[in-house]
Amino acid sequence: MEEKKTADILAIDIMNHPLEARNDLGGDTFMYEEFRIMTRTTFKTVFKGFVPTPEQIETISKEQRKTGGALQGHASVAEMIKDMDELGYDKIVICATKMWSYYYHHKLILDYSIDDVGDIVREAKGRVIGGASYNPFRIEDSLREVEKGVKEYGFKYVWFHPLSFGLRPDDRRFYPLYAKCCELDIAVGMQVGHSAEVLPSEVGHPMYVDNVALEFPNLRINLSHTGWPWVDEWCSMLWRHVNVYGDISAYYARSLEPNQIRFMNGGRGRDKVLFGTNGLGLKRCKEEFMALDIRDDTKSMVLRDNAIRFLKLDE
Repeated sequence: MEEKKTADILAIDIMNHPLEARNDLGGDTFMYEEFRIMTRTTFKTVFKGFVPTPEQIETISKEQRKTGGALQGHASVAEMIKDMDELGYDKIVICATKMWSYYYHHKLILDYSIDDVGDIVREAKGRVIGGASYNPFRIEDSLREVEKGVKEYGFKYVWFHPLSFGLRPDDRRFYPLYAKCCELDIAVGMQVGHSAEVLPSEVGHPMYVDNVALEFPNLRINLSHTGWPWVDEWCSMLWRHVNVYGDISAYYARSLEPNQIRFMNGGRGRDKVLFGTNGLGLKRCKEEFMALDIRDDTKSMVLRDNAIRFLKLDE
């Protein structure tokens, strides 16, 4: 009975990366110290303490098979869509993620091509929604990429990572992005809470989005990755602002905070929480969410209905 219910709700994954559709695009990640440290700390249960070298990518895959596919992605778009059909996914949002090395390398350590994501969107034929990203140190270049993504590839989203740049979401260097998203009528999302990588945490406090939501009241904003450890503040921003949403990606459902689950399952938060995987495995993420002791209408809204409204997919 539970398996049937899981497949019946066609999920929309609001937070994912190009690796999910083409895992050949992420081969050099572990050249960078931030990700190598992550394998021993916040992601140690995924990597079992294994710290890979660039030459050990195949070994990484073998290790990850023990964790239900976390971070493995798929070899092709066709393989991903096959899994989506089997597991009950309607659409996946894939973002051309950019991330800066704040402490160690002082350069972009993730910089996926907007054209690669555009190719994935085209090949997926409606099953993938494209998202651009943003580098506040290259504002004009980033804005051109956002516009290209929307006008050439049909992107509906921008997701960026303020913590890796050491900047608060209400920093002046992000305001051109917010204005561009309003102009193009697309949604924006950002990492809040602490980061899995060793990056400044204080700038990820969800309350810094308060100023952004007040000054851009029509901008649809997603506070990504639960806001942990400031979960109550994350809930506050979703409850307080009409157009502020939040996703639970990067955390397995069974590890969500009890007060966050109560907020999501109650009248204050049911229509504002979004589902996402952040590459932690389509199967496990959805199955753990469906296993939560929450209302059926909550499951439907979080898995699907809220994302349709947030991204304006019904227009």
